[in-house]
This record gives sequence, C-alpha cells and structure tokens, in this order.
Amino acid sequence: MITSQLKKTWLCNLRGDVLAGVTVALALIPEAIAFSIIAGVDPMVGLYASFCIACVIAFTGGRPGMISAATGAMALLMVTLVKDHGIEYLFAATVLTGVLQFIMGVFRIGRFITFVPHSVMIGFVNALAILIFMAQLPHFVGESWNMYAMVAGTLAIIYLLPLVTKAVPAPLIAIIVMTVLAIWAGLDVRTVGDMGEITRTLPVFHVADVPFSWETLTIIFPYSFALALVGILESLLTATIIDEMTETKSDKNREVKGQGIANIVTGFFGGMAGCAMIGQSVINVKSGGRGRLSTLVAGLFLLFLIMVLGDVVKQIPMGALVGVMIMVSISTFDWKSLVNLRRVPFSDAVVMIVTVAIVVATHDLSKGVIAGVVISALVFGWKMARLKTNVLYDKNGVKVYTVSGQLFFGTMSHFVEQFDVQSDPERVVVDFRHSHVWDQSAVTAISKVVAAYRQAGKEIVLEGLNEESQKLIERIGLALPSGH
Repeated sequence: MITSQLKKTWLCNLRGDVLAGVTVALALIPEAIAFSIIAGVDPMVGLYASFCIACVIAFTGGRPGMISAATGAMALLMVTLVKDHGIEYLFAATVLTGVLQFIMGVFRIGRFITFVPHSVMIGFVNALAILIFMAQLPHFVGESWNMYAMVAGTLAIIYLLPLVTKAVPAPLIAIIVMTVLAIWAGLDVRTVGDMGEITRTLPVFHVADVPFSWETLTIIFPYSFALALVGILESLLTATIIDEMTETKSDKNREVKGQGIANIVTGFFGGMAGCAMIGQSVINVKSGGRGRLSTLVAGLFLLFLIMVLGDVVKQIPMGALVGVMIMVSISTFDWKSLVNLRRVPFSDAVVMIVTVAIVVATHDLSKGVIAGVVISALVFGWKMARLKTNVLYDKNGVKVYTVSGQLFFGTMSHFVEQFDVQSDPERVVVDFRHSHVWDQSAVTAISKVVAAYRQAGKEIVLEGLNEESQKLIERIGLALPSGH
C-alpha cells in the first residue's frame, strides 16, 4: 500500500519531475536574490527561504507540482519591518506568519478563495506588478550609462532568446551573459556582492534573537498577519491556476496548512516568509513537472547551486537583476485588463482600479484585496436589493401580486411598500414563484403584510413559495396562510 502510494505521489513522472525541478531551480536563483534585495536583507535570506520552503512544501502542500519560495509580494511587506527593527524581527515574524497560516488552515479558510471576485484578483496581480516595478527605480539613482545598458541587454536576451530556444530559462541565460560581460570588460557596476555576502554554507537552526515579550508581539503581529493573508491569497490563486492547467484538483486547506509549516521551518533556518510563485509554478508545469518530486528537486538543486557556485552568484551585476525584475513586473501585469475596462461592468472596473490604487498607495496587498472584496460585496448587495412587483386581476376580480427578486433585510421595506391594503379587493394573492425568502427580516416583512390585510378584514393567500422559503417561514414559527 505504501509503495503504491509512493509511486503514485512521487515516482509517477520521475523523468519529467526531475528535469522540471532542475529548470525551476535555475530560474529561482535570480528572483530569490532580487526579492531579498527588495526586502532589504542579505541575498542568502531569500536563497535559504526558497530552499527551505520548496523542500518542506513538497511534503506538506496540497497542490503537487506547485512551486513555493521567496516572493516579491511577501518581500514588499517586509521592507518597513527590516528597516525599523532589523532582520531578527523578520525571522520572528516569519515563524508567526507560519503559525497564523496553519491555524487558518485548521479552520478551513481555503474555501474562502471562492469569495474573491475576479476583478479583485486582477487588481491584486496588477498592483503586485506595479510595486515590483517601482521597487527597481531606486537602483537607477546615481548610476552611469552602464547600468541602463545592462538592463536593456538583459531585457533583450529575455525576450529574444525564447524565439530561438526555450530549453533553458531566458532570465538565467541573461544573468549569465551579463555577469560574464561585466567581469570580462571590467565594468564598474554594482553587484550582488555589494548588497551582502553570499556564503557557501548550509542553513542552520536559529531562534530569532528578540525579546519574548508582549511588545515584540505587537511589533511583528501586524506584519505577520498581512504576510499570512497575502501568502494564502497568492498561494490559493496559484493553486487554482495550476488546477486548471493540469485539469486536476488540489486540497486548498492542506495547502494553507502546508504553507504555514513551510514558513515556520524557514523562520527557524534564517529565511524570509514566502508563498507560491505563479511564474515558477507555470514554468514547472510547462516543463513537464506534475508531482511533488519536481518541487523537492527544485529546492535541493537550488541548495546545490548555492554551495557549489556561491562565488559566482555574488558577482552577478545588479543591472541584470533589475532587468529580470522589470521582466517579472511586465509579465505579471494583466495587460488585457486595460483593454477590457470598457467591456466589463462599470462596477467591476471600479473595483479593480480601487484595489490597485489602495495597494500601490499603502504597499499592502491585503488592504487592497480586502477593500476590493468589501466593495464587490456592497455592489452585489445593491444589485440583489432590486425588487419588482407586477400586479394584475384574474377573471374573478382577485388581485395578484407577482414578486420578482430576493427577499432579505435589504428589500424588506420596499416589499412592504408595494401593497395598497385599503384600496385592494377582499381577496389578494401574493405569488412568490420568482422570489426567494432568505432571512428573518424577509419573514417579518411578509408577516407585516399579512397582518395588515387581516386587520382590514381581507383575505390574503401566499402562493409559489419554494421549499427552502417555506421551511424558513415554518421554522421561525409565524402562522401564515398557504396557497393550498
């Protein structure tokens, strides 16, 4: 039984998973380093994080074949914490992030991804792309033409190489070419080594050197909570995309718990918090990766590259990394959303724009997403609150009110106002075939109408109540007449 499960989970696509994992590991290096620089930490923090998260999530995640590592979305949230309190607080915040995510997984928060509207998803992705681009601009301050030429050269290779071959990730080739060029020509440019030391050592267990106090918790909790939400959102979004690409299902709640475990481990081994990566996950799937082995190979091979090629990695020019990150921002942005602004409903366009604006203004992805979801919910509630009543008389002179729309707290007053008790005939029928009773407020509104007709000495009959509406009315206990 165990052998059969092992083959199904790990060894069903051995060759494809290994090759895909190696490809992803090569593509992870430049982004892991760049995201570390965005967060303002040593490049090794991002590299260790990518190794730890990828290896752990291979066992604990709920979406086989998905790649998780250090990401730009998470790195952007860490900038202020690292700047104000130092890297040790980042390690503590990473552990707390994992704990919060695991708790959220236990409470099955994964199902709530279905409540995030598509317009908010697009706004989230576009805002992330804008923030990543904006984070590159300071690297151009005070730089010579060499910097601009190197960025341009990097982008040229990234976009032109795939026209010739896609066997090796274009960003990796671009970085290799730019690094060789900078060393050969002796260019005076900033390198990764100038940003922090690249050490060819294994990550070691480390407990964050911070006071275990309430004050520390108040400092790191806001960052950890935001990191947990953003990490879960991006991971579940990526899982949904991979589900569609592979035509398979994944366990979203297990994925949330798995992300939590991975971040807890990462925080104790000198890494920054991370989550699923849309770009690398797509690369993995398109390269043939389908199982958990591909994710594990990506993490292990990344560590091999750090240990063996660490001295080379630190000579990578910053211009190459900036070029890669500009490419990431360009490819992440949903350009079709700009074209579709005139086609989609006005409310959806507003939600997307508001989500982007709040995220860019606050540098907090979670605030933008929450605002977008709230606005979408209000718009949906407003649309649901449209109630229509058609009136006609049958051959016997009975007045029939046909109600169309949803009966809930938002339509209660409007429903009551539709009836003209004093002028109506002795017998009235209310037809609910095109309506649904949702809550106690709706039942109360129906009760008020019935009471008004009874008080006037007139007969009122309710018809067409669906089964759920009838059960709700009976459960609340109001004695209402039926149409039978």
